[in-house]
Formats: sequence, structure tokens, C-alpha cells
Amino acid sequence: MQKILALVIVASFLLSSCKKENNKSAVETTNSSENFDQLLKDYNEGKLLLNPINATFAGDNRFNDQFPNFLSDDYQNKLTQFYTSYKDKLKIIVDSDLTESQKMSKAVLNWDCDMAIAQAGFKNDILLPINQMWTINLTVGQLASGSSAQPFNTVKDYENWLQRLKHYNVWLQSAETRMNEGIQSGYVLPKSLIKKVTPQFEGLSMVNTTKEGIVDLSEHLFYSPITKFPESFSTEEKNKLTEAYSVFLLEQLIPSFKSLHAFLSTDYLTAGREGSGIDGIPQGKEYYQHAIKNYTTTKMTADEIHELGLKEVARILSEMEKVKQQVDFKGSLKEFFDFVRNNKALMPYKEPEQIIDNFNEIHNRMKPQLEKLFGNKPKTPFVVKQTEKFREASASAEYNPGSLDGTRPGVFYTPIPDASKYNVFSDEALFLHEAIPGHHYQISLTQENENLPDFRKTLWYSAYGEGWALYTENLGKELGLYTDPYQYFGMLGMEMHRAIRLVVDTGLHAKGWTREKAIQYSLDNEAESEASIISEIERYMANPGQALSYKIGQLKIRELRAKAKETLGDQFDIREFHNQVLETGCIPLALLENKINNWVQSYQK
Repeated sequence: MQKILALVIVASFLLSSCKKENNKSAVETTNSSENFDQLLKDYNEGKLLLNPINATFAGDNRFNDQFPNFLSDDYQNKLTQFYTSYKDKLKIIVDSDLTESQKMSKAVLNWDCDMAIAQAGFKNDILLPINQMWTINLTVGQLASGSSAQPFNTVKDYENWLQRLKHYNVWLQSAETRMNEGIQSGYVLPKSLIKKVTPQFEGLSMVNTTKEGIVDLSEHLFYSPITKFPESFSTEEKNKLTEAYSVFLLEQLIPSFKSLHAFLSTDYLTAGREGSGIDGIPQGKEYYQHAIKNYTTTKMTADEIHELGLKEVARILSEMEKVKQQVDFKGSLKEFFDFVRNNKALMPYKEPEQIIDNFNEIHNRMKPQLEKLFGNKPKTPFVVKQTEKFREASASAEYNPGSLDGTRPGVFYTPIPDASKYNVFSDEALFLHEAIPGHHYQISLTQENENLPDFRKTLWYSAYGEGWALYTENLGKELGLYTDPYQYFGMLGMEMHRAIRLVVDTGLHAKGWTREKAIQYSLDNEAESEASIISEIERYMANPGQALSYKIGQLKIRELRAKAKETLGDQFDIREFHNQVLETGCIPLALLENKINNWVQSYQK
């Protein structure tokens, strides 16, 4: 009996100890999970401090008066230290302590840090700080219009923007210094790009005067907020702000614009590269392979992408031939391109407002069909706007996200330099891509997803984001569009445009192609206007690798859809597939593939 009692006591002790250990383990796991969530919050906050412009676009107005000098050595050191420190912190996080969602966040955070550290290892961002399409000065110009993300509702808002501009002025001066350094070390833009940047600064350098010789700032872009005072402002407040803005523009900002314009049009243009590819600068080849990985989120090589592009071009050309026959055009496909480019029947408008109205009509026409393809729709409002005049000549159509809280709408910007020459043949596909269900659905649903940590709500991986938008162009027939053969041809044209990018981007940056060869290849294989093609080729020259992301991402999403449909058969639900793709926000393609594979497997258990 005593032995039995002793055994019972021992067993009770062991059971109690086991429970304590299990409880301790559970507490440790919970703590680890909570600690990881805090790490993600700290990471997001740190990124906003490093780039307060991103905070403003997200609707976070805490840093609206800040603009770091991204070009300073101090800033670059902080950037590298920040991402390196989080890489170190991630090393001690144990996956078994995390939920599935947290594991995804850890993988995304690892990728984000790796890419940022790799990017900082090159000098491109520092010594090539300005180009005609992608750089921060153009973003500041958007904010300066008074109709973008920077708010101008209170006196404090106006004071914040003026303070931010003072910091921006330091950046402008640093940009000129860094570009001078670039000349000395071989980091300089091609001449053709310099010729596109120079007029942008020329316009910002000019100040009108009245017949009486009085300075008139009313037409200057950076004076725009002064022309849009809220009615609630007192006369004293208006006068004080007008004086402060006028003095700053005339004595500091405009002189910086003039200095940069003079530099760009003389010394910098003289030093400009004759070649077109990024391989013409130091470490150019290595940078391009990094750019491919960064933008496609794959391990593909330039040669692999180039060959894929050639195959896609050939496939789409055969589809275009079918449309040419459908409309009974008797000439060659190249002649059909010219016919479409110059067909006055496809240029029916005279005023920009008519083009905006056409996009809104496309939206209304497809609304009934959206329910069949999407179970989730964003709450964030959406508008279509004409691209601002100061950047319209070099701009492509684009989407600007709404604020995280949904109070500022998502905006589809379309450039309309001359409404009478605006060709509508690709407008349905363009709306699907840039607006609905393309970027507006993808970005807004991500921002509205309360299950995602904040840092993932504003991430942008081009292969996923642009891949999704290009994928949605192929949904037109399912959405009741493309009933006009020319609009369907427009969709093929836009897909061809992205396939051509695989060929010309790798051609320019890895195969020694000239700008002229890339332009001619595009002219031979698509129906875009020559002016548009030139702008596009120069876009690829300015940002190597970015143009590859669209087709690589689209092909992966199409592959995943086809595989899921084949595997699941009658169980396949297109609405749920789209939800699975969209619910995680922007992630590298390998992580998306794993997620969809796991979703498919969950039906087979």
C-alpha cells in the first residue's frame, strides 16, 4: 500500500511538473508571438521615420513637416544600420512560436531587409538622384499641387509643408553636389534622359512678371496651396502664409531650381552617357542582376527573361493577327498597327473631361459583373484625374493609393497632353489595370485588411502588384468588356507592351542594345505611338528591371489559377481564388505560390 501511495505521489508530482512545463511553454510561445508583433510595429514605425513621405501618402500626418536628406552619408548609414539590426533580430525568432500569418510576415520582413541592404550596397540612388520619371522630386511636385496626399486644411498644415520644403531645398542642393560627384566617378544619366529632365526644372525655374514688372507667383506649381486657402482662414493668417511662402520661393527654392536647371543643361549634359544601358556605369552588370531579383522577386537571369519575352511576343502576335482578320483589314500586321495608331475614329474627344467621363462609363458598365469574380470589394473611394501638367509630358497612366483610413480616395491619373490626339483603343484594359479591379482593388483591400500588420499594408513588390494588375486586364471578357474588337486588340496591345518589355529591358541593360534599337523593336511589334514608345524606352533606361515585373508576375498568377482549377475541378471558386491572392497583400512570388499550393491542398485533405 505504501509503495502504491509513493507511486501515486511521484506520479502526481510528475504530472504537476509536466503541467507547469506545458504552461510555461505556452506562456513563452505567447510572449514570443506578442514580442514578434511588437517587432513588426517597431519596424513599421522605423520605416516611416526613415521615409516620412511614405507616411504622408499612407495618411499618417505625424511627420508632414519632415523631409530627410536621403543623399547624405548620415542618412545612408542610418538606413543600413536599421535594416541590418532587424535582420539580426529575426535570427532569434523561432518559427515554431509563430502563427501561420506571423511566419508569412517574418518571411516578408526578411526579404524586405535583404533587398534594402543590397540596394544600399550600390551607389545608384546617391549619385543618380534625379531622372525624368521616378525620382523623389517628382513626388514632391505632386504634393506641391495642393491636391495630393499632403493636406492643406489648417494653418498648421501650411506651416508643415513650408517646413518640409525647406528640408527639400537641402535635398535639391545635395542632388546637384552628388551628380557632380557622379560625373567624376562615371555615374551619370544617358544624354537622352538628361534632355527630358532639363525642361522639368526649367519650368520650375521660371517666374512670371506683370507689365508693371511686379513678380507674379500665381502660376508657379509650388505656390498652388496659396491659391487654395480654406474659407475658414482669417485675413491675417492668409497674409502671413502668403508672405512666408513668397519669400521662401523667391529667395531659396526657385534659385535652387535655377541652379539645377543650369547644371543639367550644361555640365551634366556634356558629361551624359552616349550608351543606353545600366551596364555603362560602374558595377552596372551586378546592379542589373540585383534589380532583376528585386523587381521580379525571382532568381531568373537576364538571358532567361529575354528568351521568355521573345516567346510571349510571338504568341501575342498570332492573337493580334486574328483580330486583324476579324475587322477585315487587308494589310500586314505592322500596317494594322499604323492604322490603329492613326485612326481618327479612335480619337473621338476634344476635351480632357470627355476622356475622364469615358473611364467612369467603363467602370459603370462592368460593375454588375464584378460580383461574379470578387467576393471582397474595397471601401476606399476612387476617382479618375488628369495627370498634372508639370509632369504630363513624361508620365504614364498610374494609380496613387488612397489613405490607410480610406478618407482620401485612390486616384487613377491619366496623362492627356492633347485630348484631340488621345487614342481610346486600349482604355478598357487600361482601366482594369490601373483602377478596378487592378491596383485599386489590390492596394485598397490590403490597406483595409485588419489582419495584416501595418508594415505589410504599404509594402510594394512590383512583381506581385504589377503582375496582379496585368492579370486583371485578361478578365475583361468575364467582366462584360472587350465586345469591341479594337478594345480587345487594345488589351492584346497592352499585354504585348509588357512582353516587349522583357525583350527591350534586358536588351538595353544586358545585351548592348541602343535606345534606337529598342524603340524600333517596339515600333515593329506594337501599336503604340512613336512618342509613347520613346517615352517608355526612356522609362526603362531610367529604372532598370522595373518593367520586367509585370509579365513575370502575371504569368505566375495565371499559372497558379490554371493549376488550382485543374486540381480542384468543380470545387474551384474564382472568387475564393482571387481572395486568396489578394488577402495577403504584396508578397514575393515564391511566398504567393506556397500560399496558393497550401490552399489547394486544404481541399484535398
